[in-house]
Amino acid sequence: MKCMYGVTAAIVAVATCFGPSWVQAGPRPAVVAPPAGALSPTERGAMTRAYVLKWGPYVQQVYKVPVGVWAKRMVPTFVHADANNFRNALKRTTYEGASAELSGAGSKLSDRQVIDTMARAKLVPSVTKPELVAQALGSAASDLVYTPITPCRILDTRVAGGPLGGGFSRDFNAVVGSGGNFSSQGGSATDCGAVAAGQAAAVINVTAVTPTAAGYATVYPFGAVRPLASSVNYIAGAIVNNTVVTKLPNPLTTKDFTIYTFATSDYVADIVGYYSAPQATALECITVSGTAATVPANTYGYGFGVSCPAGYGSTNAGFQAAQKVVMADGYMGPTQGNFFVYNLDSNAQVVTPWVHCCRVPGR
Repeated sequence: MKCMYGVTAAIVAVATCFGPSWVQAGPRPAVVAPPAGALSPTERGAMTRAYVLKWGPYVQQVYKVPVGVWAKRMVPTFVHADANNFRNALKRTTYEGASAELSGAGSKLSDRQVIDTMARAKLVPSVTKPELVAQALGSAASDLVYTPITPCRILDTRVAGGPLGGGFSRDFNAVVGSGGNFSSQGGSATDCGAVAAGQAAAVINVTAVTPTAAGYATVYPFGAVRPLASSVNYIAGAIVNNTVVTKLPNPLTTKDFTIYTFATSDYVADIVGYYSAPQATALECITVSGTAATVPANTYGYGFGVSCPAGYGSTNAGFQAAQKVVMADGYMGPTQGNFFVYNLDSNAQVVTPWVHCCRVPGR
């Protein structure tokens, strides 16, 4: 009951993004994919409810993240997720696979891979932390794409919170979601433009401002064990900065990263970019018609072909002709279609070849 209460509260918490019409009591609805195309707010809201109901208890049990916290921080992902990715995510049978699908990296992590990996890992279970088997699965953090953004202030302890005490840590957010802001951390009153779904890591310029003694600061992912590493080294009274890449929690939880300081100091941080899983890009395709050829009467093996423009690859090929002209043989190469035809008619026939050509946009 406690777990289900958390799911219900999470649904109510995110309802304001889509309207209250989809927040209904009762049994879990069957997941029926809407028609292809863009999602209406009502459809997206219903799919969000189904996703939270389906995976909220799992996130809470396996990843130890309260359902309400997870659901609220997933709102930007639910709002901005590609419609087809969202539909496919609801069809997945593992949370790790669904998460990868929702972020656009679904093809990189199938449900079978998740299950196989878990099965293999459990052959040698961890005595001290068996839950690490599940937490190691479902990473959407491979083959990442870096997106630079205009540097934007996400925290300033001189404005909010005050200096970090020597030997202590403080937790911060690097992503606030669409419509959020960083003012509670002393940062920008905007979301800094870093609201894309599926972010795996943030790139942050961290500055130590007039520390009271020589020392260092360590920036590391929220909830992780502080590593024995230095992100910024400083001397008393200095103003020193460094650019740090910090992994973001997946699933999202209350905070994103932590700063530990050896000596008491103020800190300022600007986000300058982020890494996220690559998004699927539709192919750019065209159909190219070749030069019409006149095939003499009762001729076998008349050859002709058509090629794709530079940078395109062939995906299909054929020709247009009268019914009495049939293709006797043909083959499609990487960038062209070639044909040999037999004209069964007693008159010459005009034949026009074509080839369907595609490319990845930008290449």
